[in-house]
Amino acid sequence: MSKREKPPKEKKPTRTYQFRLYPTHKQERTLEAWLVLCCEVYNAALDERKSAYRIAGGSLSYEDQCAELPGCKEVRPDLALVPSQVLQDVVKRVDLAFAAFFQRVEEGKKPGFPRFKSRFRYHSLTFKQCGNSFKIHTQGRKNRGMLELAKLGQVKMVLHRPITGTPKTAIVKRTPTGKWFVNITVERSPKQTQESHMSPSEKEVGIDVGLKTFAYLSTAEEIANPRFFREDEARLARAQRKLSKAAKGSKEREKKRKIVARTHERIANRRKNFIEQEVCKLVARFGFIAVEALVVRNMVKNPRLAKSIADASWSQFFMRLLATAEEAGRQVVKVNPAYTSQTCSACGRRQPMPLSVRVYECPQCGLVIHRDHNGSLNILANARQACGRAGRVIPEAPGL
Repeated sequence: MSKREKPPKEKKPTRTYQFRLYPTHKQERTLEAWLVLCCEVYNAALDERKSAYRIAGGSLSYEDQCAELPGCKEVRPDLALVPSQVLQDVVKRVDLAFAAFFQRVEEGKKPGFPRFKSRFRYHSLTFKQCGNSFKIHTQGRKNRGMLELAKLGQVKMVLHRPITGTPKTAIVKRTPTGKWFVNITVERSPKQTQESHMSPSEKEVGIDVGLKTFAYLSTAEEIANPRFFREDEARLARAQRKLSKAAKGSKEREKKRKIVARTHERIANRRKNFIEQEVCKLVARFGFIAVEALVVRNMVKNPRLAKSIADASWSQFFMRLLATAEEAGRQVVKVNPAYTSQTCSACGRRQPMPLSVRVYECPQCGLVIHRDHNGSLNILANARQACGRAGRVIPEAPGL
């Protein structure tokens, strides 16, 4: 490395907090107007890039389009009502959309060219600099706080937990039910990250996810599958039928739309709460966690099981497990899921096992064990082997 070249900056660990906002009616109307303007800027920036390539055969950069924003404000004075950094982030989103498109082209995937956005599908505003475009104020009363936004003022915020770290960005989001939230991303020092680690644990566990039970642990414990979508499926179908019958553009249709949105939100909130609780229990107990490296997006292509797989939300479970374990200082290892249910966890013999067969019987060593328990033991053994901890652990064969 030459003297002029600077070493790359080490990225500090980040964490995101989500808090509920309660804007006044006037603030809510302002935020909704900003969303409409940002959507127009997004579509205009996208159209400009497409036109530049079609007419001149060249491309525009993020810097080129940001430099045009002051001129746009002269033509459209209402854009001056939106904070400058929020408009800059809109242009950045267009830039990231094209970057992701070209990356997919290089990787040989189905590219999917960036598309224009409807104003009904643009729901977030990004404030990029704490102390400039946004500030956080805490109050003496419990769970009370204020989020001060540039050109808007202070918005009531429920601080249900303390913020540890240096705030960097704030994303204000509107849900389909009309609720407002803010996602605050903070940078944490190594000391703060170390303090969040749990006390060491030598316990190990393998986890085999499924549809009969949400997860089967190598400790012979089961986590029941709650099936939240299946519970509310009939209620959701009734709400959707009423929505389809309402006249388009009427107040009645908007009312029915919110009922459908609230049903979806309730299902998502219950599922998220369930996953958060189960992940916290696992991370608190075990220091070494082995899971399958499932490609869920391919599994949902099965027309018979797609709804049940989506309802189980394995992707969300694995994502939260990895994030929570990393913060707590636990180790999570992903292993190849191939043949984990067809291999005997005691002797290693492999035999075909249809999904309808729920008990594994090994003719070689006589092991009789639940199919998912056998799979979880194999997942743990493969993870231990991959990490060089030890060889295959031979459990006692129940039923011998």
